[in-house]
Amino acid sequence: MYQQPYPPATYYSIDVECVATGTDHNSRAVGQISLVDQYEQVILDIIVKPEQPVVSYLTALTGLTHGAVESRGVSLEAAVQQLRSCLPTTAILVGQNILQDIQWLGLKEGVDFQSCMDLAGLYRIWNPKFNSWSVFSQDHLAKVLLSWDVKNAQHNAVLDALKSVKLFSLHQQMQQDQQQWQQTQQALLDAPPTLSFARR
Repeated sequence: MYQQPYPPATYYSIDVECVATGTDHNSRAVGQISLVDQYEQVILDIIVKPEQPVVSYLTALTGLTHGAVESRGVSLEAAVQQLRSCLPTTAILVGQNILQDIQWLGLKEGVDFQSCMDLAGLYRIWNPKFNSWSVFSQDHLAKVLLSWDVKNAQHNAVLDALKSVKLFSLHQQMQQDQQQWQQTQQALLDAPPTLSFARR
């Protein structure tokens, strides 16, 4: 009888990429949804075709193109239904600003998933130089801690969700070694700031 090599996943990362449906910053619609589990397995990768006309696919930021959305896109309703069918209600969601992704998809804590953990909060560090908290972008965390080539790397929902899972796993490991955690915090503070791709 086949046996799973690992126990069922508890932690999952959801990432949403949006396309532009207007010229202002708030005119966005969901264009891609990904779901990756704690074992870095891609559970779901769905392209969404918005109901509104698309002004820009923001390809450099999202990896989406007109051809991909037109040929593979499904309705947001169908995509979220498929996501719910793959996401255990006991799941703990992790990600960078994960609440924004949850809101885009209309998911409800305690109904569609158990709880969520934001990487921005987990990696928040007190900076004595400025007497304030330092919060880092996902790109900065990935560059410093994972040696991820954020400047030349492709951007899409799957890769961003994968980064989140890797960063969350690393954070969990470091909580068992306070010396390593302190060294990591210092490395994040010492490294030159890395702007998120969207702000370049």
